[in-house]
Amino acid sequence: MRARQARTLARRGGAAYEKRCMTSPLASAKRIVVKIGSALLIDYERARPRMAWLHALAEDIVAAKQDGKQVAIVSSGAVALGRFALGLKSGPKLEEKQAAAAAGQTRLMHAYETVFATYNTPVAQALLTPDDTERRRRWLNGRATLDTLLNLGAVPIINENDTVATVEIRYGDNDRLAARVAQMISADALVLLSDVDGLYERDPRSDPNAKHIAEIAAITPEIEAMAGGINASAGVGSGGMRTKIEAAKIATAAGCAVAITKGEAEHPLKRLGEGARATWFLPSGSPRQAYKAWIAGSLAPQGVLVVDDGAAAALKTGKSLLPAGVVEVRGSFEKGDAVRIIAANGDEIGHGITRYDAGDAARIKGMKSSAIAEALGYAAGPALIHADDLVLAR
Repeated sequence: MRARQARTLARRGGAAYEKRCMTSPLASAKRIVVKIGSALLIDYERARPRMAWLHALAEDIVAAKQDGKQVAIVSSGAVALGRFALGLKSGPKLEEKQAAAAAGQTRLMHAYETVFATYNTPVAQALLTPDDTERRRRWLNGRATLDTLLNLGAVPIINENDTVATVEIRYGDNDRLAARVAQMISADALVLLSDVDGLYERDPRSDPNAKHIAEIAAITPEIEAMAGGINASAGVGSGGMRTKIEAAKIATAAGCAVAITKGEAEHPLKRLGEGARATWFLPSGSPRQAYKAWIAGSLAPQGVLVVDDGAAAALKTGKSLLPAGVVEVRGSFEKGDAVRIIAANGDEIGHGITRYDAGDAARIKGMKSSAIAEALGYAAGPALIHADDLVLAR
């Protein structure tokens, strides 16, 4: 469905159409990222977090977890809370923003710990920079950590590492970070909580008759042009509609549906699930398909792993590549690089992202996975290449 067709159907179908569009991506999602901006999280008049709102959001997330979903939060608010604590005024001094981020991050995590403790749900802090989401080695480490936290039942609270990421304080935004996190953990849905209920053909603040767009199948230049002048009204965050469209481009390319919806009222996630007005950006495929396509088409192999017949047969049935099946390691590669996998007769089996560098791979080849830690002094998992990071040759 093209964007123009979606707008036409939205006008014709009314609330029933919108509710169908709003509920389906969230209802089927198993892994969700929720992005929260400073304007929603902070009570600026009282210089503190909006605790009642946070409690309601925590209740929504716990309910989602009880339905079998996993939820991660990308949260702003550290700089604002730090300014309150240090008595700083808003201004352009970079070093003051960094100091505020350092002072405010503990207060931000305390607020999240307080509300989720009500539901006996652990939270975990994760501070990231674009390097962590774009460099393969750091990306692999970050993905493994967040995967582990989610699988253990924790709710990761993710923020940019503003204390050291100087460029990101000046130009960054958590919409983009949220999209990168969604890409990293193969999320099915990204919810951008905002002060507007989605994308309109024109800015609804200057044109009350502007038409709301409920569903977008492709982000075209026409769609991007609509976002040009629509910014966050509160003026306390670094994002706006344009950054949200950019985030949607990143996430949908990774197979993740994206919603822009109002978050000011309590229980925003529950409201969205019940059909609250939003704009949904639809992905062209699943996160798994997008990730496999990225491995297949975007990464140049840096080395070769030669495997025995047993490993070759196992890989073709969807198994991971274990050290026991590797007979030779060729080339120089780092953890997170792509490598070719070939059989002893030279036939290419596929390629994937290795979890060990060439030197360590050579030391553990032929070994059982249980011997990795003793041989290397550490273990980055039982597989040299996990099945999730492997693409078979056609």
